[in-house]
Amino acid sequence: MPLPRVPLPRGAADDGPPIPVMPPAAPPALDHSTLRSLLGAWALSACAADENTAVEEHLGRCVACADEARRLRDAVRLLRNEDQLDLDPTLRHRVLAGCLGRRPARVPVPSWAVAYDAEAARLDALLADLGPDDWRQEVVLRWHQGRQVADVASVIGHLTAVDGLVAAALDLEEPLGPGPDVSREPRARTETYWKRFGELPPGRVRETWRDQGRSLVRTVAFAGNSAGGLEVDYGGPVLALEDAFLDRAFECWIHADDIAEAVGYPYEAPAPRHLHGMIDLAARLLPTAIAGRRRAGLATSPGGLTAAGEPGRSLYLEVEGDGGGEWYIPLDSPAAKGCKEHSVAHVALDGVEFCQLAAGHRTPEELAAGIEGDAGAVHDVLSAAASMSRL
Repeated sequence: MPLPRVPLPRGAADDGPPIPVMPPAAPPALDHSTLRSLLGAWALSACAADENTAVEEHLGRCVACADEARRLRDAVRLLRNEDQLDLDPTLRHRVLAGCLGRRPARVPVPSWAVAYDAEAARLDALLADLGPDDWRQEVVLRWHQGRQVADVASVIGHLTAVDGLVAAALDLEEPLGPGPDVSREPRARTETYWKRFGELPPGRVRETWRDQGRSLVRTVAFAGNSAGGLEVDYGGPVLALEDAFLDRAFECWIHADDIAEAVGYPYEAPAPRHLHGMIDLAARLLPTAIAGRRRAGLATSPGGLTAAGEPGRSLYLEVEGDGGGEWYIPLDSPAAKGCKEHSVAHVALDGVEFCQLAAGHRTPEELAAGIEGDAGAVHDVLSAAASMSRL
């Protein structure tokens, strides 16, 4: 076979002998034993290109190796995860929960502010996962005798506006800025926020809410015990600063759950220790709510006179599940002492169900609750719990 000629450079004499060009060497032939040893790598798609070719040619000639290769390939399929490539939607939550449970803070957050810090972090993680279409999703906000449909940005605006009342108690900057339309009443503040900031892009809405929340936590963390004794005025109800942080944690969770339901996002209840604090706050506020309904003529059970600090008619509230506990709710006066000896009724229900009632997301008639004793007292307590909700 004649050797091919290599073209000479332009201008060179074309009278020299041809320069030989050697054809590429053929890969060495692989014997049966070697090819069989490569079947595992072939099944895992880990062979080099020439090995892969050699194995597949061999499989067409060797029945025994073809059967072995088929078994190996089937085994590999069982080992592979055929799920979608998207991350598990609960991964962020699980990682965040692990960090919150294990990472010590350089500046410790007061115990009464930890629940808000955790719930704000969980909500922020949810918002980080939302796409542009999710921010326009309709969210149903429900409270006692009220209902509002808003998009996700408006819900975050509502939280920003009401968190601003806590910021004001700490002498922080008012998120709504100065103006005659800035009220201390939560619903009016929310409407002001919607009017002033209704056209903000989602990223700016999230940033405004998050920055304010971080300022709240940072301020009380550096203030330490000196922050005790402050109060937050909600334009009617006044809460101690410690209770106000629990209240904001509760609202953060409830509205995050509203958003998650609207966009189909997995969302869990708060950690048991945080949930217990929220339930305890609601139980402590119940006597005042009951008294308010009695003054308004809405109570169904007959009232009694009980001196401040003295035991009186009570309802035994048993909250089951994570974060639950037992409370004796005085029925006749917020200043009276609830006690077992004067208990006239018993209500047992799940902790999350109780919180949904206190948020106005359930009516007393919708609850799955065990009830014994004075039906009028039970109705008054459950109705008072629902009436504590607000926009």
